Amino acid sequence: MRERELAERIAAEAFAAGAAGLEEREEEGAIRLLVYAPASTAQRVSAALNLPGAERLTIERVEPVDWSQAWKRELGPIEISPLLRVRPSFTPARLRTGQREVLIDPGQAFGTGAHESTRLALEWVATLAPDLGPCARLLDVGTGSGVLALAALRVSPARAVALDLDPLAAEAARDNAAVNGLSKRLACFTGPLSALREVECFELVVANLLGRELRPLFAALATRVAAGGRLVLSGLLEAECEALQARGEEAGLERVGERRCEDDSGVTWASLCMLRSAPS
Repeated sequence: MRERELAERIAAEAFAAGAAGLEEREEEGAIRLLVYAPASTAQRVSAALNLPGAERLTIERVEPVDWSQAWKRELGPIEISPLLRVRPSFTPARLRTGQREVLIDPGQAFGTGAHESTRLALEWVATLAPDLGPCARLLDVGTGSGVLALAALRVSPARAVALDLDPLAAEAARDNAAVNGLSKRLACFTGPLSALREVECFELVVANLLGRELRPLFAALATRVAAGGRLVLSGLLEAECEALQARGEEAGLERVGERRCEDDSGVTWASLCMLRSAPS
């Protein structure tokens, strides 16, 4: 029997005998199967694996794991800058001197700071938001968990408006604002950008969306940037920046910076910052 066929038969026999899980590894050109079974069926599973051609290795007792909680141990604070970090509430960690944090737990809404596009946007927020005064306002388009707006509020006295088309996202953003004690400075709603008043402009506009979502929104986003204000776009692929930069120039916005980072799969994500110059 060929090795692949034998591995498939072993897997079938193991589950039929009461195995709870199986892990397949390739080691030195050979297939190795790790079979997991509860104590009540371990002997039966072990006997079922005694097939011709299969090399038996060892039987080990594995302590029970509560997988519903174990995944949390892999999540820790995400350091954005010396001024800012994002942390899940279930992972205690001491703040650096002068550092502030936003508490965000993984949930249905996108945006914990772990994804490259969110991290790039957070880096811009950590750089730009501290210069916002108490009368300044930020607009977070496609807010998801609300992490960008909340980060800006954490490092500045400004106020923020956050919107998303997904009602679950808007709900998550409001919940996260309450957890962080920032509800009074955040207005969050479910709806499109066009729901804002036509004359409403903001000192900082951030949008962490995929390029295909940003392109049709770009003109409307640009009109929301106040004189002297900045527009931050994240969620872009490297090749998408040049076209959006050109559209920004047509809309009276000057490119002032770009950030990039590569994810584990080798994809390069980019984030643009544009400025609308104040009248001289």
